Amino acid sequence: MPRTAQAGVRQARAAETEAALKEAAKRVFDRAGYLNAKITDITAEAGRAAGSFYSHFDGKEQLLEALLADMISEGHRRATLPGHSPDFSKLDAVRYHVAGYWNFVAENRPVILALNQAAMVSDHFARRQRELLEPQYRELAGHLAYVTAAGGQLPGDPAVVADAVVAAMAGYAFVWLQAGPDQRPPADQAVDMLAAFILHGIMGPLPG
Repeated sequence: MPRTAQAGVRQARAAETEAALKEAAKRVFDRAGYLNAKITDITAEAGRAAGSFYSHFDGKEQLLEALLADMISEGHRRATLPGHSPDFSKLDAVRYHVAGYWNFVAENRPVILALNQAAMVSDHFARRQRELLEPQYRELAGHLAYVTAAGGQLPGDPAVVADAVVAAMAGYAFVWLQAGPDQRPPADQAVDMLAAFILHGIMGPLPG
């Protein structure tokens, strides 16, 4: 087999192993939580040799960072879908973003919870997570320009308000995920409430 073909096979196998480790990590995090998960648990779940992990990641934090990067890439893709509007002076636009975030959190529940756990015990990871998410915060701050253009009164600097909006979405989603099914409202009701809550906070009282 030519060397280029051999290299291609090795790269494909490496990519397959990396993907298998990521998917296995999600399942292990879901069962045991990030803090209790062991690397050997992840490799066993993936059906890979224990040493294969370190060919791709230095440790659990780097694996979790890679999962976050994948989520950010998927978020960029969703932002290009029809229906997206940056006009945060309108409830429909705010709800679109809240609903998108909500669905995203529900689909990535094990990773979202793992990110929260990792950030609580590691200042380094918390800072790194913020660095990776910074472009999303800046984009959201840009959406808030529509509020002032429509006559709304932001309660603070757009960058600070964007932080508060993300904190509201992330915080309530985390509480919702942790609650039992009989202790939380249906997802659609939660999204409606949160969208109205955010718009009220950045624009003032809703009409009617």
